[in-house]
Amino acid sequence: MRTLCASTLIGEFFVIGFAGLVAMKDDGLALGTVWTVCGVLMALSVLLCGMITRPGGLQLGWALQIALIASGFVVPIMFFLGAVFAGLWWASIHFGRRIDEAKARWAAQSEEAAQPR
Repeated sequence: MRTLCASTLIGEFFVIGFAGLVAMKDDGLALGTVWTVCGVLMALSVLLCGMITRPGGLQLGWALQIALIASGFVVPIMFFLGAVFAGLWWASIHFGRRIDEAKARWAAQSEEAAQPR
């Protein structure tokens, strides 16, 4: 699960940066505000890569997904991209857990087969 979730978060890192480039073209937004918000979200996406398996890591990831969707009010394409990444986040968690369970079963079977009878 950790690898899939981290891959999604790194993809979000780049999307947030590109969204910041689009948002800075809006005359109604201060440049400092745009890059402060984008910088915090980008840092959060990288820090979450190491926090996925810790308590609250997945919940923070969901909060980031909600923030990405909400950023669509500033950069409209982010409604779509945020929804895509929320779907990827769900898939990363869902299929990552299934992969982890399969790895655990395989390791148990390998250990059982390696024991002398």
